Order: sequence, then C-alpha cells, then structure tokens
Amino acid sequence: MDGFEGNTGIIVIAATNRADILDSALLRPGRFDRQVTVDVPDVRGRTEILKVHGSNKKFGADVSFDVIAMRTPGFSGADLANLLNEAAILAGRRGKTAISSKEIDDSIDRIVAGMEGTVMTDGKSKSLVAYHEVGHAICGTLTPGHDAVQKVTLVPRGQARGLTWFIPSDDPTLISKQQLFARIVGGLGGRAAEEVIFGEPEVTTGAAGDLQQITGLAKQMVVTFGMSEIGPWSLMDSSAQSADVIMRMMARNSMSEKLAEDIDTAVKRLSDSAYEIALSHIRNNREAIDKIVEVLLEKETMSGDEFRAILSEFVEIPAENQVPPSLPSPVSV
Repeated sequence: MDGFEGNTGIIVIAATNRADILDSALLRPGRFDRQVTVDVPDVRGRTEILKVHGSNKKFGADVSFDVIAMRTPGFSGADLANLLNEAAILAGRRGKTAISSKEIDDSIDRIVAGMEGTVMTDGKSKSLVAYHEVGHAICGTLTPGHDAVQKVTLVPRGQARGLTWFIPSDDPTLISKQQLFARIVGGLGGRAAEEVIFGEPEVTTGAAGDLQQITGLAKQMVVTFGMSEIGPWSLMDSSAQSADVIMRMMARNSMSEKLAEDIDTAVKRLSDSAYEIALSHIRNNREAIDKIVEVLLEKETMSGDEFRAILSEFVEIPAENQVPPSLPSPVSV
C-alpha cells in the first residue's frame, strides 16, 4: 500500500463500522479507495438468512420465516442467528421437541425489550397499564398510515410495565409524513387514555418513554425532514451530529434565536395536534376500549387479530390500516 512496489496480485480488504473517522491518507486512490456499504438485510434477505440458521433446527407448523422476517426490521444476520438460538433454548426449557411461534415471539420480545418481569396482580395499576396499552393500539389502528398491531401484552419487560407491538407492512426505508404523524398519534395514545379514563390528576409517569420518543420524532420532522410550516429546509447543521462535543456546541450557537423559537413552536404544534386526535379517538371509542381492556385483563396477552376483531365490532378501521388475518405458512428449509 506504500505505492512503491507493483504488488498487482494482492487485494487488501478491511471492514469498519466507523468509516467517517478514517484518516484521509487511508482512503487515497490506490489504497482503500473503494467503499462497499453492507447495510442490514431487507425482509427478503432476513427470510433467506433465517432459512440458513434454521436449517439445523426443528420448527412447529405454526412458524413462518416470512412472518419472523416482517417482525424483525433492523436485525442483522447475527441478531437473527441469536433469535433462533434463544428460541431453541426456550423450547428446550419448556420440554418441547420443536420451536413454536410462542418461543419465537418470546425471543423477539426478550431481545428487543429485555427480560420478562413478574406479572402484576389485579388492581388499579394493572387496569391503568391495560388502558394505557390499549390506548396506543386504538390510536395507532384508527390513524391512517400507522403500522398494524402485532400484539398487546401486560407482561412486563425491562423497564416497561406493558407493551404494544406493531408490525410494519414493509421495510421502512422511505417513510411518509402521514406515517410519521400517525406514529406520534399512536405514541400519545397511552397518555390520552390515562387522561380520558382516569382524569387528568391521575395521569402517571408511564408515558415518559413515549413522550421522549414522540418529541424526538416531531423534532426530526421539523429539523431534518422539512415537514412543517417552516418549509422544506434542513435546519440541522451537520456538525450538530458530530461525535465531538465542541463541534455540537458551536453548531447550537450558530442558530438564531428566532429560528430556534420557530422550531420549538412547530414541534409543539405537531405534538398538540396529534394529542387532540389521540384524545378524540379515545373519547369516541370508549365502549370498544372497555371491552378490549376486559379481555386483555383476563388473558394478559392479546394478538393483533383478536384486537382488530373486537375493535371492528364497534368502529370501522381505515381501509389502509386493515390487515387480513394472519395464516402462517409452514416453514420449509
């Protein structure tokens, strides 16, 4: 690589996760001058990877690699291998001879959200968590452009007392303004349900993570994606995303007070309008919510198909959010 000898028969290949911090001397012509970006696999890639790692494992008839691939956006090949190994360990602990969809579900939950905690005993807290999670599911399902509910559970994992899982219809490479706004509405559904059902004085700290996520998403819509009344501008200085603290401070100071105020106003307007929609969904569907919560408190985990079946008895789900009942196809490896 020093350029003084003609070693034409030798090709040097290197890999890194931080191409942005490589010395420019390394990247000159004749050195590492070609870059091939290897991104995480898409849904088809994940299906093929699962077939490879699942070739030496036994699966039940209810397991579908296509469904697992849809549920695991952002997973790398190593993540998928780990997922199937976790599922195999769980199947062994439960005395099963084959991996079922229950082990796959539990493994995904464990990898994404953390270890399973102790289920809460019946009482006001459990009821509040149930209404909170159903609030997410209702607001997401009734807002056009939102991902479909995969399941709602009251089984605690990590720091979460309950969880609502959504499954994307396809790989989220390009996301529309409608989809982003729908995610904000869905994220605020839990707090909206607490306020409408139990009253404003009874809202809890349970929505802290939700609020952090939707505030970050609303700010991205305004600052990075140009999806606000400020206009189609990128208002984020590239140095603001630098790993260097001093560069980030300089970028923050380069923004005018008026622009910073406009950004805050636009973020607040987005969040406020989404919260109003979430509140209206909860108020208009109280009967459906009570019914779903009743079933959820009894079963503790409800599938997306069960949730949509009950909800559709009371209200029509928007056409773009309707999902046909999932019928898993047997695994073939």
